[in-house]
Amino acid sequence: MKRHLLSTEDLGRDDALLVLDTAERMARVAEASVRKLPTLRGRTVVNLFFEDSTRTRTSFEVAAKRLSADVINFSARGSSVSKGESLKDTAQTLEAMGADVVVCRHPASGAPHRLASWVRGSVVNAGDGTHEHPTQALLDAFTMRRRLGRIEGLRVTIVGDVLHSRVARSNVWLLATLGASVTVVAPPTLLPLGVSSWPVEVSYNLDAVLPKSDVVMMLRVQRERMSAAFFPTEREYSRRYGLDVDRAANLPEHALVMHPGPMVRGMEIASQVADSARSTVVEQVANGVSVRMAVLYLLLGGSGEVA
Repeated sequence: MKRHLLSTEDLGRDDALLVLDTAERMARVAEASVRKLPTLRGRTVVNLFFEDSTRTRTSFEVAAKRLSADVINFSARGSSVSKGESLKDTAQTLEAMGADVVVCRHPASGAPHRLASWVRGSVVNAGDGTHEHPTQALLDAFTMRRRLGRIEGLRVTIVGDVLHSRVARSNVWLLATLGASVTVVAPPTLLPLGVSSWPVEVSYNLDAVLPKSDVVMMLRVQRERMSAAFFPTEREYSRRYGLDVDRAANLPEHALVMHPGPMVRGMEIASQVADSARSTVVEQVANGVSVRMAVLYLLLGGSGEVA
């Protein structure tokens, strides 16, 4: 595996499968009586978050601690960053602390790439602007493979705010690498200009795509990133692109419903669907710890047996 994990577009098939296979072994740790490995004892993992994200930060923290690493949580709010310190200055501070891995979330696309050029340790992109979120895509793929037994040949439909979604971008590239067929469904206003160059099919009709989908991934409508009216009303968006009970009934019996969270129930997805047996929302959270354990383990050249 490479020194950094910045984008799923950079992951080859072998590297992606290595992460998923290692995560499968890490998942057994969560089922053991002692849920801890000594693998990364003496190593330091820094969670450097310039955006709020309790779910992702906590997942990385739990993953690092289960591998016995020391964890430093560095939040931009209330720190020297809020007083004007630059990203490069922060990077130099982390270097002085001896950080082995920096997990970075930043509102600016490309920030983790810049950080990677300033630190000696490894950098993991935990979400940068509207660019990518590679560990989310890896945990999504891990969840699909655990539930359906494969990824190659699956028909995956990604629905919603593709324009602002780093989760969608990371999933598109990773799933294409692993041999899945991806269709994105969204209003024209919520599709990026360059979507024609992506390895996907584009549809504006959710009802036409659902009956032939093995996986439906609903995306959060990111109001905080919207500077204009991208759809008329929430009711109109839900009517055309929300996954309600009637729509879910048109899915094949084996099909999965996924959501990276947090969900807007009633608009993006009905509560009955989100809480149904075909939903993987809770599993995705649990699987996120296993996948992030695998990433940290591989980046730091983890040695020793994993149960």
